[in-house]
Amino acid sequence: MEPAFPLFPVLTVALLLAIPPAHASSKMDNRIEASAKKSYVFEAYLKGDEIQIQSRDGVVTLTGSVLEESHKSLAQETVAELPGVKKVDNQLEVRGGSPAVNSDIWLATKVKTTLLFHRNVNAVKTEVSVKDAIVTLRGDAASQAQKELTTEYAKDVTGVKDVKNEMTVSGASTSAASTKKHKTVGEKIDDASITAQVKMTLLYHRSTSAVSTKVKTKHGVVTVSGNAGNAAEKSLVTKLASDVNGVKKVTNRMTVSASK
Repeated sequence: MEPAFPLFPVLTVALLLAIPPAHASSKMDNRIEASAKKSYVFEAYLKGDEIQIQSRDGVVTLTGSVLEESHKSLAQETVAELPGVKKVDNQLEVRGGSPAVNSDIWLATKVKTTLLFHRNVNAVKTEVSVKDAIVTLRGDAASQAQKELTTEYAKDVTGVKDVKNEMTVSGASTSAASTKKHKTVGEKIDDASITAQVKMTLLYHRSTSAVSTKVKTKHGVVTVSGNAGNAAEKSLVTKLASDVNGVKKVTNRMTVSASK
C-alpha cells in the first residue's frame, strides 16, 4: 500500500535543513582569517613572516615561512584560540631550517622570545648573546628591579646554564614611560593572543615547562587550571602569567597534587 503523501519531498527538506548554508560557513571562515591577521600576535611578533591563512569550515591551514621556530608555534597557538576554529593544520616552514635544540642560537631565540612576552622587562632594549649556554645581557634597563627581573627570566629559560647581566640602569623616568606604553598596547591585545603568549611563557620557563596547565582568556582575564606539583609551582604560574602582555588578571584554579 502506497503512502498517502510522497516521502521524497519530506526527505529533501530534512536533508536541506541538516546542511548548514554555504554562506554561513564562508562568513565564519572569512572572520577567522581576518581575526588571525589582525591579532596582536600576528601584528606585533609575526609581521616579518610570510604566513598564509586559509580556513575551510573551521579547519585552518597555515602555509608559508617564518623566521624562527618559536613563530611557528606562536602562530598555531593563536589561531587555535580564535572563535570557530576546530583544528589547525600547521604547514609553516622555518627559513634556513631550525637550529639544533639547546644550541646557542636556539637558546638566544628562546630568551629573546620569553622577554618579549613580559611587560615588566624591555625586550626591545635588551641585547641577548649566548656562548656555551651562558647568556650575556646588554642594553638599557629602566630600573635595578627591571634589570634583576630580566636576569631572573633569562636564567629560568630551559637549557640556560648561567646569565651575565651587563645592562645599564637608565632611570625611573624611562620606567614610567615604559609602563604607560605597555598599558596602551595591552588594552588592544585580543584574548587569543593573550592565551598564546601565556602558553608559550609557561612552556619556555623551566620552572613551569612540565606543569600541566590549561589556559583560557576572556576580556583579558586569564584562567589557568590543571595540576601543580606544589603550592610554590602554582604561585609561580600566577606570577609569570600576570606579567604577560595584555593580561588584566589571573584566576588560578590549579590543583596542588598531594605529596607522596
